[in-house]
Amino acid sequence: MPKRILQGTVVSDKNDKTVVVLVERRFTHPLFKKTVRRSKKYKAHDETNAKKVGDQVFIQESRPISKDKTWIVVESEAGAAASA
Repeated sequence: MPKRILQGTVVSDKNDKTVVVLVERRFTHPLFKKTVRRSKKYKAHDETNAKKVGDQVFIQESRPISKDKTWIVVESEAGAAASA
């Protein structure tokens, strides 16, 4: 089964080898038919401590690394644009 990949913004990099990523999703409310924004924070593993607050990153599902950390930083948006 393919692993999920989400895009979000780094909101904290204070932990060692860990970043907190805010992922926002938009959907239409079933009753009111208005666009609603919902956000959730994920802890992701950043082996090199390269990501800083404000960076746009892609995170991928992985095996549990710690109690709360089950995501890995795949690449940043700047890195994806440079390689494209």
